Amino acid sequence: MRVFRPARSNGRAILAIPGGAYTFVSIRNEGTDVARVFTEMGYTVFVLVYRLPGEGWADRANVPLQDAQRAMRLIKSKAAGFDFALENVSVIGFSAGGHLAASLITGGLEKTYEPRDMADKLDPIPSCAALIYPVISAEPPFTHQQSAQMLLGASPSIEAIAKRSPALHVGQQTPPTFIVHALNDEPVPYQNSLLYLEAMRKANRPVEIHLFEEGGHGFGIGPSNATAGQWPQLCGAFISRHSQA
Repeated sequence: MRVFRPARSNGRAILAIPGGAYTFVSIRNEGTDVARVFTEMGYTVFVLVYRLPGEGWADRANVPLQDAQRAMRLIKSKAAGFDFALENVSVIGFSAGGHLAASLITGGLEKTYEPRDMADKLDPIPSCAALIYPVISAEPPFTHQQSAQMLLGASPSIEAIAKRSPALHVGQQTPPTFIVHALNDEPVPYQNSLLYLEAMRKANRPVEIHLFEEGGHGFGIGPSNATAGQWPQLCGAFISRHSQA
């Protein structure tokens, strides 16, 4: 992880999870650019560089979630030293990183690794989440095939697909979630976000969605002169509404 500190803390932190189709980690536009914008708003931002499932790990489908769980626990363990409240740590995930963030908020209590230290006693579920053009479906017709195949392998079982389909696991403990997608996103169709929206509505959990006419895929923080560039401020307002005092 890389940490970016604000000039003046607002008492909140964010774990930013870049995308990259589970083949690489898009650090600049979905990591450091995000940190720049949100530190200006007072957040302490941690950018996660997670392991990739195709790097030869034995348990490929769990490797990214292991890193997200461990990162969230470490962030919470350092809350006092970085001047934010342990109860006010959110996650923002992009594309495949949005799938990872959605997996964290719906399946973060899974035991995916053996505890290493006292930090692993902490709850890895964030207080709030933002999913930015997320991959949600792990199967056709709406999935991003490369992301799904890199995570699950070429011929995953029905059970493996279901386990890593986060919309199927939304429940009463799923934190408030903010969702952004562009209607002209071709690699990851906006229906992915609608799947998650409907799951949150069915579970009666707090959710907000913004569907922009333009933006395509991978716009990161978005251009400041286009509508998609409004999402960081909208997201900040959503987190503020759902944060502990």
